Parts: sequence; structure tokens; C-alpha cells
Amino acid sequence: MDMQDMLQRYFGTADFAAVDPVALPAGVDRMLVDFGLEQDRNRKFALWSMLLMFDAAPDLDVAFKHEEDREAARNLMDLMAAAPPE
Repeated sequence: MDMQDMLQRYFGTADFAAVDPVALPAGVDRMLVDFGLEQDRNRKFALWSMLLMFDAAPDLDVAFKHEEDREAARNLMDLMAAAPPE
């Protein structure tokens, strides 16, 4: 699942700039529901990563049962924190 597909599915557009701010909470809620139901580790990580961008990602100890997934999530958070602001 790529980001454009996720944006289309949860927000009705593949263009992030075109997402209606009013639609954000409902889209994030749908992502959280799908995240809780997702069994595939890769898809679950993709959902968690997008939720992180919306400041809605569940805590790592709740989100992932495998330490490898928690470590990958920590690495992503570190990379995002180190990125220069736009």
C-alpha cells in the first residue's frame, strides 16, 4: 500500500494538499480502526507511519508485538526528528 493509495482510501484524494482539513479527523479514525484490525506486519507499519505523521500513532508497546517492528518505528521517529524543517 503506497501513500497515495492510503490518502485516497482515507481522505478521498491522492493529493495531500487537497485533503479537506474537516475530513482529517474522520480519515484518521478510519485509519485507527484499520490499524487495529490489520494482521499483515508491513501494512500495519505503513498505517502506523501515516498515523505518526498525523500525530495519532499508538504507542509502540501497544502498536507492535514484535521488537523488530518497534525498533523500525523508533528509527523512523529518529529520522523524522533529525530532518530539517521545511
